[in-house]
Amino acid sequence: MPGSKEIRAKIKSVENTRKITRAMEMVAASKMRKAQERMRAARPYAEKIRQVAAHLSRANPEYKHPFLVKRDAIKNVGLIIVTSDKGLCGGLNTNLLRLVVGRMKEFEGQGKGINVCPIGNKGFGFMNRLGANVRSHLTGLGDTPHIEKLIGAVKIMLDAYVAGEIDAIYLSYNSFINTMKQEPRVEQLLPLASEKLETTSGVTWDYIYEPGAKEVVDALLVRYIESLVYNAVTENQASEQSARMVAMKAASDNAKSVIGELKLVYNKARQAAITKEISEIVGGAAAV
Repeated sequence: MPGSKEIRAKIKSVENTRKITRAMEMVAASKMRKAQERMRAARPYAEKIRQVAAHLSRANPEYKHPFLVKRDAIKNVGLIIVTSDKGLCGGLNTNLLRLVVGRMKEFEGQGKGINVCPIGNKGFGFMNRLGANVRSHLTGLGDTPHIEKLIGAVKIMLDAYVAGEIDAIYLSYNSFINTMKQEPRVEQLLPLASEKLETTSGVTWDYIYEPGAKEVVDALLVRYIESLVYNAVTENQASEQSARMVAMKAASDNAKSVIGELKLVYNKARQAAITKEISEIVGGAAAV
């Protein structure tokens, strides 16, 4: 059994660790509320631009955008992978990357080439270790993501799709369900899936384009794709802060449990030392 001094040092170390995890839990809770507010604030814009894109896809302009055209043969796919820049958020990134690796194996089994665009330091580091073909990447988004930072990395993938170098693009991220549940997803981004362009009204609109159909449709659909990626980033950040808060709370609870066990061991060791001293005194007195 370790001595009382070693046990006291362990208790002090675990108490210091618990102070850190408690502080991180409170910081994550504060950031989680702000991340949820950003996520909810982005939804009305995303929903409105989705409705306009849905009506546009059912209109009959003289110009058909490549984002709406499904290709006959898919030889190369692109993956935009949204992860966090920091760790200590439980299995959030691990679950997402496990799902992504499973889809990559499926694509490789079908003989398709894979190009990846990791957003977030964890995904970027993992894809480099995996030896994947990283076409573009983005790290250091911070606690407040801005769509201007996302445009560069995403545009490289969109340009590759328009040029025919990539035939389909998928978006993977953690969807925020509630504070205790975050669901990893891999969704088709391009060509635009029909279920994403469903309208509730069932009414088909027609448009008068100014200056022309190509200019208007090009600008609108690019903004729509950017809004989808931005939404994925805000959802992932809300998921990250929720997962970190839960993980730090679990760590704090575990530290409290460990401290209780160590104090019990310390008390037993101290009692044993006292008993030994008393026995030695009694034995010495009897010998005299």
